[in-house]
Amino acid sequence: MKITRIQAPPKPPERKRVAAYSRVSDGKDAMLRSLSAQVSYYSAMIQRNPEWVYAGTYADEALTGTKDSRPEFQRLLADCRAGKIDLVLTKSVSRFARNTVDTLATVRELRHLGVDVFFEEQGIHTLSSDGELLLTLLASYAQEESYSTSENCKWRIRNDFKEGKSTPCKVYGYTRDYEIIPEEAAVVKGIFADYLGGMGVLAIRKKLLAGCMNFSVNTLRLMLRNEKYAGNLLLQKTFTQDHLSKRRVKNEGQLPQYLVENNHEAIIDPAMFEAVQTEFARRTAAQHRAAPPPAEGYTFTGLIRCGICGAAYRHKIAGSAPKYKKSTWICGTYNTLGKAHCASQMIPEDILTAKTQEAGGFAGLKEIQVPGPNLLLFIYEDGRRVELAWAHTPRSQSWTPEMRVAARQKSKDRRAGQ
Repeated sequence: MKITRIQAPPKPPERKRVAAYSRVSDGKDAMLRSLSAQVSYYSAMIQRNPEWVYAGTYADEALTGTKDSRPEFQRLLADCRAGKIDLVLTKSVSRFARNTVDTLATVRELRHLGVDVFFEEQGIHTLSSDGELLLTLLASYAQEESYSTSENCKWRIRNDFKEGKSTPCKVYGYTRDYEIIPEEAAVVKGIFADYLGGMGVLAIRKKLLAGCMNFSVNTLRLMLRNEKYAGNLLLQKTFTQDHLSKRRVKNEGQLPQYLVENNHEAIIDPAMFEAVQTEFARRTAAQHRAAPPPAEGYTFTGLIRCGICGAAYRHKIAGSAPKYKKSTWICGTYNTLGKAHCASQMIPEDILTAKTQEAGGFAGLKEIQVPGPNLLLFIYEDGRRVELAWAHTPRSQSWTPEMRVAARQKSKDRRAGQ
């Protein structure tokens, strides 16, 4: 018997799946050309290497490296988590992110997944033994650089404010250089005149909607308070909280403000503007005095969506007389603007509760849609969709024994008085 050992042929080395990530900080032509150049450079580099498989390029045009909303960066991370990438090439730590915590958290997650990140400018492989130490130092430097840039920008803007210089912005009625746009100015004048004439912002909104002009109630309130319409500029109304979140917050005395009077031609006469501010303050104070104590949350708050206009349903007590008052839910558009803008229905809360239990209860309930008349669509987190029909309870069934006795007595009293 002869036994021959058969040597298995050597397996070819597995090629790494390599992707590249690029980012520029703004939309200027030069920067966009730089982004295009980076994409071309990395695409060619990966495809020239026989040991690599091209896994794509991911490129963001982002305002800042501190943002988490970069769509291509998020797509890159999703593909890494899906096991589609072994190595990510990027130009530098500052192009990857400028926040030390976020940079390290991302790199550590990728290391756990077995994905290497190579920072070309620094020559760092994150899977190497000294990668994380060097990366920590460089990421800290990148964050400090971001902070320094942010502080320099703040210093420049605040010095401009001191000198009465503003950042150009678009305000309805004006161009960015505060030149009046006549047709828009006419609308602004009408809004101020109507408010001073006694109309509320909701009534003004309905009037504008009838003329095919859609301003939200909040926008109208801001317009009525905007000093720019009187020819003035109030600078530093808001400020950036910090260089990482970039969150804008209202300036309520944290920083000085600067009023530049007669900066540009006014749309609203200053005397009329002041009269509107006085009336606005009076109405606001009256509303606050009349406001009831805050109500507790309702079971269906945030759950019901109108299938006609897409607005959320809100709670409402229907009926004027105490014995006829009923807890109902109504489309926000219908409630605010009327049936002309949304032909939906009010739904009694007791019917909603009963139909929810019939559909499967509140556990895992994601949303209730109202696709049409007398229809409810219950959507659950697990993908279940249950459509149920409903109908108003006949009035005869809704009467309590006490209500029936009272009605009979009222009828007797009416006959006795004839």
